[in-house]
Amino acid sequence: MTPRFVTFEGGEGAGKSTLIASVSAALTSRGCAHVCTLEPGGSPLGQSLRGLLLDRTEPMAPVAELFLYLADRAEHGRTVIEPALAAGQHVLCDRYTESTIAYQGYGRQLPLPDVVTACRIAEPRRPDRIVLLDLPPELGLARAGRRGAADRIEREALDFHQRLRAGFQALAAQDPDRFLVVDATQSPETVFATVWADLAPRLGVADD
Repeated sequence: MTPRFVTFEGGEGAGKSTLIASVSAALTSRGCAHVCTLEPGGSPLGQSLRGLLLDRTEPMAPVAELFLYLADRAEHGRTVIEPALAAGQHVLCDRYTESTIAYQGYGRQLPLPDVVTACRIAEPRRPDRIVLLDLPPELGLARAGRRGAADRIEREALDFHQRLRAGFQALAAQDPDRFLVVDATQSPETVFATVWADLAPRLGVADD
């Protein structure tokens, strides 16, 4: 079995965490070694950076925000992603480079070529598969609001979230062989069934 690196992308409230938990449970039930991780926060350094990025209430310069995400990714790749793959484990990651391009490039409107170049420097490798959960930001933000207090990103204006959705869609259109785009307005069960049918053969497990 070749270990695969799968990332899960989407706007706020898209259902990434629920989907990853379902995929992980399916892999566990089949005895398939894997690691679930996330950005920001997948490494000890990342846990500190996550608080700075999501919990603080003070404004942050967009460029400073970008470099904090990149620092998280560089450390995450070195200490978590690469070791897991080298050990023969699949890696399921909640957010990765495409989130940075969508949020900081499209959402914050930093110069897109510069954001992409910086991301390529920070990332340890490209994902084998990118699952994009797509839904209108109004619906996603309503879902996120039911989880509790909004974080710093969720508090951004609606036009910010509309831009980042457009960014994700543009990235998927540029790399259709790597992306699986799924309508996240569907039930969690339907979303999982669609994603599992795509991932199971890629991860070398039976699709029951």
